[in-house]
Amino acid sequence: MTTDAEGGGSRRDFLNIVGWTGLGIGAVAFAWPLVHQMNPAADVLALATTRVDISAIAEGMNVTVMWQGRPVWIRHLTEEDIQTANAVDLNDLRDPEPLEARVIQSPWLVQIGICTHLGCVPLGNRSGEPRGDFDGWFCPCHGSHYDIAGRIRRGPAPRNLDVPPHEFVSDTELLIG
Repeated sequence: MTTDAEGGGSRRDFLNIVGWTGLGIGAVAFAWPLVHQMNPAADVLALATTRVDISAIAEGMNVTVMWQGRPVWIRHLTEEDIQTANAVDLNDLRDPEPLEARVIQSPWLVQIGICTHLGCVPLGNRSGEPRGDFDGWFCPCHGSHYDIAGRIRRGPAPRNLDVPPHEFVSDTELLIG
């Protein structure tokens, strides 16, 4: 075993350090592309959020926008809509949820326009379409009826229409996602 005159490490210690360092650098260089390929692509990131200008949506009007390939309904609730939704006894609902739990900022109701039964798109978001027995939305595929707050009232759907993650950036701009 060879050591230097001042009691430092041996040549073997030096080669061990160099070898392990090289092995570590090689492992990182090998693993980096494998980990990097798991990052979402630019087109996927572009779908992550959707900004909507809500200033042109009149009271009582519905608008459909797309978010992550799914329709999202934005409804500007009227005072009558709010009173009707709040008058419903929660014990009568299959998925009891008050309007306040579904609305982040009144009077805006934001929900994913896909039936929670089998993924159909209910009717009632456009004028002239049937709105079901509760003046909300109606899924003609299997007969689910939703009220004005998107709560399931009749039919096979197991739960209310889903509310996507969203926030109000300003009084006129909504960020979904």
